[in-house]
Amino acid sequence: MQIKKISKFVLGVCCGGVVALGVSSFASTDIKQAQSVAIVNQQVSSQLSPNQVVPIPVDEINNFAKAYAITKSYYVESVPDSKMMKGAINGMLSNLDPHSSYLDKEAFKQLNEMITYGAFAGLGIEVSRERDNSGIKVVAPIDGTPAFLAGIKSGDVIIKIDGQPVSNMTLDEAIKKMRGVAGTSVKLTISRELELKPLNFTIIRAEIKIKSVKYAMLAPDYAYLRITNFQVDTTSSMVSVLTTILREHPNLKGLVLDLRDNPGGLLQGAVGVAGGFLPKESLIVYTDGRVPDARHKFYNTVESVNKLDVDNLDKLSDVFKILPIVVMINQGTASASEIVAGALQDYKRAKIVGVKSFGKGSVQTVIPLTPDTAVKLTTALYYTPKGRSIQAQGIKPDIIIRSEYEDVLSSWDLSEAALENHLNNPNAGKAEKTMLSKDKDNTLVITPAKQIRTQAELKLRKDTQIKAMPKVVDQNLATINLKDDFQLQWALNILEGKPLPVQTSQKLK
Repeated sequence: MQIKKISKFVLGVCCGGVVALGVSSFASTDIKQAQSVAIVNQQVSSQLSPNQVVPIPVDEINNFAKAYAITKSYYVESVPDSKMMKGAINGMLSNLDPHSSYLDKEAFKQLNEMITYGAFAGLGIEVSRERDNSGIKVVAPIDGTPAFLAGIKSGDVIIKIDGQPVSNMTLDEAIKKMRGVAGTSVKLTISRELELKPLNFTIIRAEIKIKSVKYAMLAPDYAYLRITNFQVDTTSSMVSVLTTILREHPNLKGLVLDLRDNPGGLLQGAVGVAGGFLPKESLIVYTDGRVPDARHKFYNTVESVNKLDVDNLDKLSDVFKILPIVVMINQGTASASEIVAGALQDYKRAKIVGVKSFGKGSVQTVIPLTPDTAVKLTTALYYTPKGRSIQAQGIKPDIIIRSEYEDVLSSWDLSEAALENHLNNPNAGKAEKTMLSKDKDNTLVITPAKQIRTQAELKLRKDTQIKAMPKVVDQNLATINLKDDFQLQWALNILEGKPLPVQTSQKLK
């Protein structure tokens, strides 16, 4: 067989040249945030050129055939061939890294539905597999979704779905159980730090239509832009929102871009958002893999985004090319959102604040096996304009600003590096280690005076936030509470040029 050259990454049938990036896997309703996927627009052909011939490990294949025959003959009950082969393929792929997997007929159908219709019913949580296989960890609930409104939190561990232990499920199987028909319910049993016994949540599935761009004013002439994920329309929505803000506040002095708990989405959207604050034709990100066709450079141009988004970016005021910007990130900032933060950091276009991001720096390609099945395979890593790989390392802020929840969050390792079989960072050499060591000593750390340490304090804060929420929410407006958000307070302080605290001897962990 011969694998044809992959001329470009494509998402679905219409969105040419698009790579979709996300973190881990999602029990949500949108392909843009569902998985890290780049759909290949060419199938596998029937001949191999000489330099593509892959040697066949005859002994290992013979051992597999023997194990298969023994299982078929002696297992306690009869097992369908399709189930055994599915398990074998999935085991091979899932053993490579956390994001490679086998897509059976149902999973591949759901993927195609997401591409075609843009959504399916779910809960709205980003999840990953616990290292010891004991549960499914919630990386972040997505703003405004059923899971978010039910009170699911980052760091929660799902131990049962509808009463069935997840320890016996693959990550994909758990996600399938959380998805379903809109209006139906699913019961999650959650283990949460500081809780003595598991918590039960009954959540109604919904068709989740998320506004990816929301805004508010933090102070006179200081704006707040929240991007929850990167979708097809994120760039155009951002341009519309920024144009509205500037029209209503012509003396705009600064902007906070909040990417906290943004799990990623379309690379196209990330390139467009970063491009709105950078000069035309700036390199935003590039990918590199074993084969030439996995190597791409993405600029804020028609070739990397699309004509509509570039036309929208051309309409954006040049004010936003020079306006002071502070970008907020945290442990839930992943993949496409890390690309935005990394690009703006490389060009010194914005000050990055918060805590280190998730570290999802790999690209997955979905390659059909049959009309009904496919493999999702990690084929490349992406790099910031200056050649930094984010994989298993994340974006390190220019100024560390810890949250009031830091003591609780630090008890959970919410990062790509904590995932079993994760890929190592290819740039983790001596030079980079030296740089990181220096950064450890020099990076300013701002810590709140008081930490939220008990469940009672967490519950009080959550109840207060819920009571403060408006009864009817404008989907375009971000709900913020400057008084209770220590990180946001300091983001505004930095924009306003207020004095920074004197660095103490505290060092980063």
